[in-house]
Amino acid sequence: MLSVFRSFIRSKFGALFAILFLGVIAAAFIMGDISSGKFGGSIGGGGTAAKAGGYKLSESELQDRVQRVFENARRSNPGLQIGDFFAQGGGKQVYDQLVASLTLRAFADDQGVHISKRLVDAQIAQIPAFQDAAGNFSNDSFRALLARERLTEQALRDDISREILQRQLLAPVGLGVKLTDSLVLPYASLLLEARQGTVAAIPAFAFLEEKNPTDAQLADFYKKNASRYTIPEQRRIRYAVIDAERFAQAAQPTDAEIGTYYNQNKAAYAAKQTRSIEQLVLPTQAGAKAIDDQVKAGKSLADAAKSAGLAVSTANDQSREALTGSAGKTVADAVFAAKQGDLIGPVRGSLGWLLVRVTAAKETPARPIAAVREEIVAALRVQKEKQLLTDFTGKIEDAIGDGGTFDEVVKDNGLKLETSPLVLATGKQVKDSAFTAGPDLQPLLAPVFSMSADDDAQLIPITADKRYALAAPGEIVAAAPPPLAEVKQLVLAQYKLNAGNQKAKALAEQIQAKVAKGAKLADAIAQAGVKLPAPQTLGGRRADIMRGEQRPPAEVAILFSMAANTVKTLPIGQDRGYFVVQLNKIERGDAKGQPELLNQVRTQLSEVVGQEYGQQFERAIEKDLGVTRNAKAVDQVRNALAATNSGEQ
Repeated sequence: MLSVFRSFIRSKFGALFAILFLGVIAAAFIMGDISSGKFGGSIGGGGTAAKAGGYKLSESELQDRVQRVFENARRSNPGLQIGDFFAQGGGKQVYDQLVASLTLRAFADDQGVHISKRLVDAQIAQIPAFQDAAGNFSNDSFRALLARERLTEQALRDDISREILQRQLLAPVGLGVKLTDSLVLPYASLLLEARQGTVAAIPAFAFLEEKNPTDAQLADFYKKNASRYTIPEQRRIRYAVIDAERFAQAAQPTDAEIGTYYNQNKAAYAAKQTRSIEQLVLPTQAGAKAIDDQVKAGKSLADAAKSAGLAVSTANDQSREALTGSAGKTVADAVFAAKQGDLIGPVRGSLGWLLVRVTAAKETPARPIAAVREEIVAALRVQKEKQLLTDFTGKIEDAIGDGGTFDEVVKDNGLKLETSPLVLATGKQVKDSAFTAGPDLQPLLAPVFSMSADDDAQLIPITADKRYALAAPGEIVAAAPPPLAEVKQLVLAQYKLNAGNQKAKALAEQIQAKVAKGAKLADAIAQAGVKLPAPQTLGGRRADIMRGEQRPPAEVAILFSMAANTVKTLPIGQDRGYFVVQLNKIERGDAKGQPELLNQVRTQLSEVVGQEYGQQFERAIEKDLGVTRNAKAVDQVRNALAATNSGEQ
């Protein structure tokens, strides 16, 4: 129910204020999703996109941020083109949020609000990308990642500072929102509203012609609809695999190493005594003595404790040291002096009086080096392979860092160069639908598709601490439509479908006009002069139709945006024809007697209103500070990025 309302109110209130894109650099590190983007084709000149107080947002910074957001979006949607990204408002949203960031920074300075270095340090230390295997901050990882991404430490710190600042300034504005029933009730009642309508489909295939278009007509159609046929960017991936098996012989431990390891870990192989116990702690000696008497009379310690409303605790395979630490030396000495089944106590402990029963006594003899040799060999081999692999990959990275080319480093280190066929970012091939990326190639897709053609090769883990690949992009085929000759039959079919769609649209509009004047939709369909599917009755309750994250069919969803007794046309999509939709009935909902629904909606609305408060607060600051915006900034960035992302304009 909550997700239904969330989807519904989104359309009511429009885009809500958020700071998710403001800290794009920091967020990328935090999510562990950071890789180099393409930053060619800069606007140049460093024009100003916005100004707030003493701060400026340059067009080059705006371009950089939009590029990063676009690259992030394309990881989850590899077919996304830069033109679509801007058409959907992505560029404008990033710009608005960056201006908001600039505005709040100027406001914070004016009010004496500052973010301490210690707070930023704490945030950096919590970012997984900068942590070692033990989860601790690694300065080496921090420096290496910044170098790989060509970011300065100050740029990252500034980004994190802005993000923290916005949280501190905006979060309190939206706290404590209280909405009355009179405000919540209309929205809750909308969820209970039910609508019913009649839908007629006018399919494009009902108007398909057998006559083919001329070559000129087909070429013109293809040119105008090139984006439909655009093949996403393809790349050949050049890589050389480095496997720990490479060092199997060198990692074989010597007798001296085995002996040293054994001596360093003698405690693990020495004779051991352990005890398993059950114990009961009582506050007084008299109480402990009473339980002791019951046990001596034949009751188990657990049953005697239960009769007193207590319960025993157990501890298995305890060493003398462990038991000394938990129960004290007196208890530990007594336990290790007793036999299995003996009851010890009452004994004074740190928490009271203890009764302890020894439930198991284990004596593990010492293990000589001959008995554990294979175990030590296996452990040392893993250690040495890992160290040799680390040293070798470090040598590879140093060679790349010192200016070595991919081919030079591969040749100098005796690696085998492999080159994949042209693949999409998904790992699929355009001309071979059966192709799938293998286990070595699959982990390389995202990093290599995020690299520029002139980027240095990267060392990418395939299996952590076991298998890596030095990889770089090879041939890059920009996103573009294929030659018409290769897809002529498909384009011909879609040309005819498009022509049929235009006729379906014209007929749908004629039927709409007739129904609007009082004709029945079924009669208008029957009199169309073309054989069409019979109209269907559709509808339901808003909350049921929009339940969860599911999206209702467009011909059903439109019923909830129509006035009573009206008729509309709606494209089926993809040139497949048109719907004629008539709203027949509206049953108003009333949530007055449903307090649970009211409270759920109140919670959702409170979140939205809180965000609205934050947005209004930022806008008020922007007005008060006299923030200036360059109205052409987004268009200029779009033009610059179109030249370097798929060639779109």
